[in-house]
Amino acid sequence: MTAIFKREARSYFTSLIGYVVIGVMIALLGLYYSADCLIYATSDFSTVMYSTVIVLLFLLPALTMRSFADERRNKTDQLLLTSPVSISAIVMGKYFAQLAVFVVPMAVACVMPLILTAFGTVSLTSAYATILAYFLLGAACISIGTFISVLTENQIIAYIATVGVLLVCYLMNGIKSLFTSGNTLAFIVFCVVLAVAAVLTGLACKNVTVGSAVFCGGAVVLILLFKLRPTWLLNGFNSVLDALALFDPFVDFVGGVFSISGIVYYLSVIVLFLFLTCQALERRRWH
Repeated sequence: MTAIFKREARSYFTSLIGYVVIGVMIALLGLYYSADCLIYATSDFSTVMYSTVIVLLFLLPALTMRSFADERRNKTDQLLLTSPVSISAIVMGKYFAQLAVFVVPMAVACVMPLILTAFGTVSLTSAYATILAYFLLGAACISIGTFISVLTENQIIAYIATVGVLLVCYLMNGIKSLFTSGNTLAFIVFCVVLAVAAVLTGLACKNVTVGSAVFCGGAVVLILLFKLRPTWLLNGFNSVLDALALFDPFVDFVGGVFSISGIVYYLSVIVLFLFLTCQALERRRWH
């Protein structure tokens, strides 16, 4: 795993992706830090992290898009899969390399609250709890992007798909409000989510027929439930949407609530998608 980690981490800086991600994140953190905390003399550092959270949707997929897709495109994935290294070691090596790039701007963010203490009283506990939540949120986003990258050999598709998934998670509160109101648009949103799941299934199986079958079969079930038991459908899907609200626990930390359940949630997401990545690689090894 160490060799894979070093190789992957080195590649992020030889291709300049690492420098771009780190530079843009530090620049935006510094911009909001100067505007919120220095110019307007706000001691709440959590607002800085909250203002930059949308950056994760577009920067982190740039880190993850090449992790496995580039290996497949260059046909070097066969060397990895036939090497005397376990699948889990391959996945963790690549994942930790991506985290290493993400840790650099987080380390800079850790210094910012300390600077504020020179000008007044700052709640360091709240500030560092928010930074911890921000890091875990980013780690969860990276695990999702890594899983999507293993499904395709095209980096652009991996990037767009990851941005799309993270954007849906970011807008989950608005989607949940549709289902809460019982609006017919909820059914349309449901079908869109089903279509995305069908596309990912088709990419995983390399079979358009399988993806089409998933969509058609799911659509029939949805139509029947929507006509016969709409309350069951909406309540059930609301529970699913709560689990997909990736950014909600972070908002709790920004509000000053240290949520153990939020930390457990992010760790569970990370473990789940890394496990799925391992399974996808294992399947490719034997096929």
